[in-house]
Amino acid sequence: MRLRKAARVILVGAPGVGKGTQSERLLQRFPQLSAISSGDLLRYNVKQRTPLGIKVESTMKAGGLVSDDLILRLIRNELNHRGWIFSSHPCGDVMTLASSSATACAEPPSAGADVETFISSPEYARGYPPPRASDDPSASFLLDGFPRTACQAAQLDDIVAINWVVSIKTPLDIVLGRISGRWVHEPSGRVYNTTFNKPKVAGQDDVTGEPLVRRADDDEGVYRARFKRFQETSEPLLEHYARKGVLWEVEGLSSDEISPQLFNEFQRRFVD
Repeated sequence: MRLRKAARVILVGAPGVGKGTQSERLLQRFPQLSAISSGDLLRYNVKQRTPLGIKVESTMKAGGLVSDDLILRLIRNELNHRGWIFSSHPCGDVMTLASSSATACAEPPSAGADVETFISSPEYARGYPPPRASDDPSASFLLDGFPRTACQAAQLDDIVAINWVVSIKTPLDIVLGRISGRWVHEPSGRVYNTTFNKPKVAGQDDVTGEPLVRRADDDEGVYRARFKRFQETSEPLLEHYARKGVLWEVEGLSSDEISPQLFNEFQRRFVD
């Protein structure tokens, strides 16, 4: 099964609708897709002690939130590193955060406030067109964790054009029933459910045998509040992509009902 062009995909769905399950199935069914997780990239940069990682770590230790600017720079750097976007700056993508050397076009900052400016304010891009995205099928990816708001989506547009946004919908009462039976293995993030994905041994992770726990937010009152917040932010986000003509909606009572629709639409859009 060969893709005819690059697929740049985002899945949008309320907590508990099975977005993670659909992401995993999509990646398994179409191995040309690569997963790009903003959370994983953050953790990698922290571990590698890149300038961005150092900045993010200090922000998190101080109890602050990682800014959109930082996440956008992280995503841009990853796509550029993979050769999936091409800078339109005359000297190339000269502000790579993980770089240890300077170019003739820009000198790296020394320390302190200069690092803040270097990371958070990409002035180098002002006056130049946005990067060009590769349309080669090998440049296909599923972006997870970003964007979550219309503002973030508009900023992401300046880096790479997403060409398929999937809105996954499941009735609220079905989701509430689903989260009531959900258990997780916190160290790995593996998720089980007592109704459709039971662990081999009740209360234990299949891989490690360690105990499973209930998330604090798997409570109906907490979930309803989260669901309301999701609706408030997702509606403008989906409207943004609807205006661009890349939004597709799918609804089902279960992941098994949604997956075939998802696969068929992906094939229609991207597969020869």
